Amino acid sequence: MKKGDIVKIITGKDSGKTGKVIKIDGKTGKVTVEGVNMYKKHSRPKREGEKGEVVTITRPFDASNALPVCGSCNKAVRESYRREKGAKIRYCRKCGSTF
Repeated sequence: MKKGDIVKIITGKDSGKTGKVIKIDGKTGKVTVEGVNMYKKHSRPKREGEKGEVVTITRPFDASNALPVCGSCNKAVRESYRREKGAKIRYCRKCGSTF
């Protein structure tokens, strides 16, 4: 999975939703996806006389709960790798096309 990939959520409260990967944290194995795992956060007022606000933010979740979507067959698939001319290429396990 890479930043910018379209992924489908396979478990959790947002299962079945698709979205674009915004951020990947390699150390923790977490992924942040646009429009998925949204939570509300209450922020304090910055100045006196101002009101606080409720902001919706996307929280990261475990990368194992998402599968990349193939562009040609439009299915959520496990990606695989192969070597072609010394380069490592990602491809779809179902239809064989490259990502």
